[in-house]
Amino acid sequence: MKITRSEVFVLGDPEPQGKVDASRIHGLAFVRLHTDEGLTGISEIFTVPPGVARAVLDGPESLYGRQLIGEQVGHPERLWTKLYHSMLHGNRRGWAIICLGAVDVALWDLYGKALKQPVYQFLGGAERASHQVWRAGDGREVVPYCTIISDQWDRDSVLREQVERVVKLRELGYRAFKVEPMYQDPGTIVELARLTRQAVGPGVILCVDVGYLWNDVGTALATIERLVEHDIFFFETPFPVDSMEAYAKLAARSPIPLAAGEHTVSRWEFLDLMDRGGVQVAQPYMTTCGGLTEAKRIVELAQPRGALVCPGNWSTHLLGAASVHLAAYSPITPIFEMAPAEVYWSPLRQALQELFFPIVDGAVALPERPGIGIELPTELVEHFVLSPDKGWRYHEDQD
Repeated sequence: MKITRSEVFVLGDPEPQGKVDASRIHGLAFVRLHTDEGLTGISEIFTVPPGVARAVLDGPESLYGRQLIGEQVGHPERLWTKLYHSMLHGNRRGWAIICLGAVDVALWDLYGKALKQPVYQFLGGAERASHQVWRAGDGREVVPYCTIISDQWDRDSVLREQVERVVKLRELGYRAFKVEPMYQDPGTIVELARLTRQAVGPGVILCVDVGYLWNDVGTALATIERLVEHDIFFFETPFPVDSMEAYAKLAARSPIPLAAGEHTVSRWEFLDLMDRGGVQVAQPYMTTCGGLTEAKRIVELAQPRGALVCPGNWSTHLLGAASVHLAAYSPITPIFEMAPAEVYWSPLRQALQELFFPIVDGAVALPERPGIGIELPTELVEHFVLSPDKGWRYHEDQD
């Protein structure tokens, strides 16, 4: 089976009538690989501007397309290595590797479909032993944590809107959450954690993400110490992405594990994050890090370091499906991130969540569908597709 075509298309939400929340998708690129046997593999390309995605992946004249067309579909690692080596004298980070990651997920999708098996079986199967799961039955399921944001960022809105969304999702059976008191003072951060814990009670995973809020270790440490009594599973991104020394100093003193990695590209950057930054919860996005091939390597590097790998995903459930497969394989992945469409406006997110695996009692059973497990219906693509003159915007507005 050979690759015959590399195609990029862009999906986005319709123009809203009035103000909507931050879940809106302005323009999200997808790549689809076609073969001579009629099978296709698909992935989204989170955070890469659609114009860049087209230049790298759309058609036989694109950067990667010209190297993929005519290639035999086999184990994805071979083509991952070919494309990565093609960049040895170019850009081995950033958008080039994120696009490589998207190709890799699409290749895993094809590989699984060709062999009629779910992808996680080829990553190594479900490697978790019975003593590595948190309750009976968890060895055959993976648990999403719901990321909660506000429509408005004043103190009162943050406290009210985020707690209300958590309560609604808890009533639907979800059992892990991450609140995001971004742009807030330490008092509001602690109060949001307190109110959320009060609302969900004990035994529910609760995480806090402050979105690169600080530059000084002292404020971060003082805030974290006040959060301990609310049983916080991890504390995410206190500092800018490249502030390794600040992460290291905080990690050495923090009673709560530090988490980061949503914009970390390649296993080499994750090594820096863990070894120099002391980060104990790595959060690779399945395309941003370089694909499932690279995500598996990140798990293999994190495990002997005593770190967890909890895949990130503030995007759609197509990317989330790839996260499910890594979580199904990984012995160090108790939770993975998702943006629950039940509490957000985006019609595209809602449509893609309907194609996702069933979520029962806040968990996803190990996949049985071949490949990644999601197919995009033609009518969905036609409904949300953006023309090239419109589909150029970044996934979200940038301040």
